[in-house]
Amino acid sequence: MTAESNGSSPQFLAAIDMGSNSFHMVVARLVHGEIRTLEKMGEKVQLGAGLDASNNLTEEAQESGLACLRRFAQRLSGMPPAAVQVVGTNALRIARNAHQFMARAEEVLGYPVEIIAGREEARLIYLGVSHTLSDDIGRRLVIDIGGGSTEFIIGERFEAQELESLHMGCVSFRNLYFPDGKISRRQMDRAVTHGAQELLNIRHRFRSLGWQSAVGSSGSIKSVSSVLTALKLTDGRITIQAMRELRRRLADMGNVNRLGELGVRADRQSIFPAGFAILMAAFESLGIDEMTYADGALREGLLYDIAGRIQHEDVRDRTIQSLQERYHVDQGHADAVEETAIAAYEQVADAWRLRTPADEDVLRWACRLHEIGLTISHSQYHKHGAYLLRYSDLPGFSRQFQQELATLVRGHRRKFSPVIFESIQDPEDVRRLRYLCILVRLAVLLQHPRNQEGPPDFRLEAGENRLAIHFPDNWLDHRPLTLADLENEREYLSRQDIKLTVHT
Repeated sequence: MTAESNGSSPQFLAAIDMGSNSFHMVVARLVHGEIRTLEKMGEKVQLGAGLDASNNLTEEAQESGLACLRRFAQRLSGMPPAAVQVVGTNALRIARNAHQFMARAEEVLGYPVEIIAGREEARLIYLGVSHTLSDDIGRRLVIDIGGGSTEFIIGERFEAQELESLHMGCVSFRNLYFPDGKISRRQMDRAVTHGAQELLNIRHRFRSLGWQSAVGSSGSIKSVSSVLTALKLTDGRITIQAMRELRRRLADMGNVNRLGELGVRADRQSIFPAGFAILMAAFESLGIDEMTYADGALREGLLYDIAGRIQHEDVRDRTIQSLQERYHVDQGHADAVEETAIAAYEQVADAWRLRTPADEDVLRWACRLHEIGLTISHSQYHKHGAYLLRYSDLPGFSRQFQQELATLVRGHRRKFSPVIFESIQDPEDVRRLRYLCILVRLAVLLQHPRNQEGPPDFRLEAGENRLAIHFPDNWLDHRPLTLADLENEREYLSRQDIKLTVHT
C-alpha cells in the first residue's frame, strides 16, 4: 500500500491504539474524503497488568506487546508515514520506562509511536464515536471504559465541549477488587463506591451542562450491552433498571468462571465485573437512565484525525491559534519570526537532516508561540512559555510533540545550555531539536527590531557543528543592534560546540 502515484493524499490510512487492556489496529481507505474501514485487528495484551510495583513495564509485558505489533506491522508495510498513527494510552502514560518500550515498538513497526494525554484520548474517542452516529441535534454524553482510564465527554455533533479522563479502568479495578476471580456483593459495592469517588471531580460540572443522549464505546460497555441482550433484559440498550438486575445476578454467580453462561467471551471474563462496576458508578453518579452502544472509539478517532490533517483541517492549527489569542501573542511579530525561520530552514534542512513535515511543523508552531510566557512575566518568559506548553491540555498534540514545542520555546533566547534538552531521551531527537532551536533563535534575533519586515536577504551554509551566515555588503553597518545580537549569539552557540560565523 502506497500513496497515490501522482503524489496526492494517501489512499489508505491506519491507526493503532496501544491500550492498557488491548491493542487495536484499523486499516481504512480514504475515498473522496470519506473513511471506509477495510480491516480491524485486536489482541488482548493487558499491558497495564504488566506494570510492576515501581510502575515499570516488565520484560514479559513488553514482549507480549511487541509480539502483537509484529503481526500488525506486516499489514502496515509500505504505507506512508503521514497515513499512520500509533498511540499509547494510560499504561504508557504511567510506565516509568515507557520510552524504552516505545523505542522497541518503533523499531518493530517502522513508524513513530506517541503517548497521548488523557484529555487528548477523550477528544479522539469523541471524534470516533460522533462519526459513527447519526448527525442529531443536541448534546451527547460519551463514556469509554479502558484498561487503565475511563474517558467522559460531552459534545454536540463533531465538537467536544467537556473532556475528562479519570484514572480508573477495567484492568486496574480488576486487580484491586476482583484479583482472584471471585465476585461478591461486598467487592462489587466497594468497586462501585470507588468509581463514584473518582466521579465526584466531574459530577457537578457534567450534570450542570447536561445531555440529550448517552453513548458508550469500547469493549467493556459492548460486553454489558451484549449480556443484557442475552438475558433478555433489554434490546441492546443499557438501562439503569437492567444494570441493577445484572448487578444482583453477578453477585449470585460468585466467580468470573461462570460468566460464559451469560455469553461473555473467555478473554473478557476476568475484567467484566470491573468494567461493569465503573459503568454502574457512572450511571448512578451522573444520573444516566439509558445508554446505547456505538462502534467507534479511539482508533476510529485517530483515522478521522489523520484525514483532517490530510485535508488541511488540522485541529493542531486551531489549538495554536487559540493559544495565541488566550495569551495575547503579538501575531504580527510571531508571523515575521516564523517567515524568517522558514527561510533559514529551507537553506539548512538538507545539511542538518531536518527534511520531515514534523520538523517544519514544530518549527512553525514554536515561532508562533515563543512569546506566550510574556503573559505571566517578562522575566524568564521563555521558561514560563515552556512550562505552559509542556503541561497544558493541547488538543491534537501528543506528549512528545508538546515536549518538543516546549523545548524550542525554552531554548529560543539567552543561554543555550544542555539543560534545555535534558528531558529528551533519544539522542537523535536531541540532535534535531538542537538544530531547530538554533533556527528559532536566529529568527528571533533577526526580528529583534519588531518592525514586522520580511526576512532579510541572508544566505546560510551549515555543517554538523557550524553555521555561517552571509549578509549583503554593508547590511550590518546600519544595524548595530543586530550585529551586537549576533556577537552574543556566537558566544551562546559556542557552548553547544556550534561555531557561528558572520560574513558581511
